[in-house]
Amino acid sequence: MTNLTQTSTSEDLTVRARAEFREMPGMCLTTAQAARLWQLSPDRAEELLSELVQSGFLVRREGQRYRLPSAV
Repeated sequence: MTNLTQTSTSEDLTVRARAEFREMPGMCLTTAQAARLWQLSPDRAEELLSELVQSGFLVRREGQRYRLPSAV
């Protein structure tokens, strides 16, 4: 069961990740780099990045790297 605090934290993290990718449109991160940047476990970083890919915000490129679709 997810409580309000966990939901808010997850939403805050999604907002933060989106803002950082928008601020640096050329940014291209691996799961490990994202985990270090946002101080997450590797599993949570993968979950966040996958959510952003599923929403169409990010794409996953060669070498398991994540970036904005327009930053090809």
